Amino acid sequence: MADTSTPNGTAGGWALEARGLGKRYLGNWALRDCSFRVPAGRICGLVGPNGAGKSTLLGLATRQVQRTTGSLSIFGVPVDDPAVLPRIAFLGQDKPLFKRFTVADTLRLGAELNPGWDAAAAERIVRSGNVPAHARIGTLSGGQRTRVAFALAFGKRPDLLLLDEPMSDLDPLARDEMSTLLMAEAVERGTTVVMSSHMLTELEDMCDYLLVVAEGRIRMAGDADALVPAHTLVTGVTRDGALPAELDRHTVVESRVQGRQFQAMIRPKEPLSADWESVEPSLEEVLLAHLRSPDAPSLYTQGARVDAGGTQAA
Repeated sequence: MADTSTPNGTAGGWALEARGLGKRYLGNWALRDCSFRVPAGRICGLVGPNGAGKSTLLGLATRQVQRTTGSLSIFGVPVDDPAVLPRIAFLGQDKPLFKRFTVADTLRLGAELNPGWDAAAAERIVRSGNVPAHARIGTLSGGQRTRVAFALAFGKRPDLLLLDEPMSDLDPLARDEMSTLLMAEAVERGTTVVMSSHMLTELEDMCDYLLVVAEGRIRMAGDADALVPAHTLVTGVTRDGALPAELDRHTVVESRVQGRQFQAMIRPKEPLSADWESVEPSLEEVLLAHLRSPDAPSLYTQGARVDAGGTQAA
């Protein structure tokens, strides 16, 4: 039986838990050997280049895709158990709303399809954006349609909200408005959010937990506040045009040589050379370094990783 306790022993503390999870299409693996945990009540950024496996992972969590190997649980319940469905909501980039429905019709449909529908919350989200209830979906702006889609998602009162690039087609002002709405509603309800996004600055502002995927595997997972300080960006002088041998004592994520200088993103294992200039990188710099170097050793913060056999990995 899967261990679903939180780090402090409270039951049901893991919103998502994957063990050896994999998905293969014909002869190609979209995801392989993925084992990780996402705690409940967090806003988790799902990061990776196109084709990394992000949409496949969200498809597995929403039962739109069937796994090839491993297991995936949502709040301790296997994802293929029907009991999972009322606890999750999914919003993709295409936001498939009926264009000929009015906003009021759309919210009424949400009420009909969801037994635990929260009409007050859904109407509040729409009303706060001054979206006319009588307007047809097809006449709304991108930001207004996204607001209606969020109203449907939060009206369901999900414990877990899964988002696949839902704001990628919005202008900066609408993105900021929707980001504020998302954070306010999630915090008020204690909703766990897993959000795929290419906007790294957006993730830095919103997310306190990260899953980084590259070439179908988890490269980093855990608390953003712990992942970033684990890295150091160092700059120094090369040795005869090559990287200094002292770098080999550390975990090197990425390095580059420019003229007589080198720069490297590392995870230090011992005190750094006094000859190097070192600074703590930004979240964006850490993410880009790992995305550019998918072969770099993976990194998990405490509790974020489990082995495929069911025990927490060291």
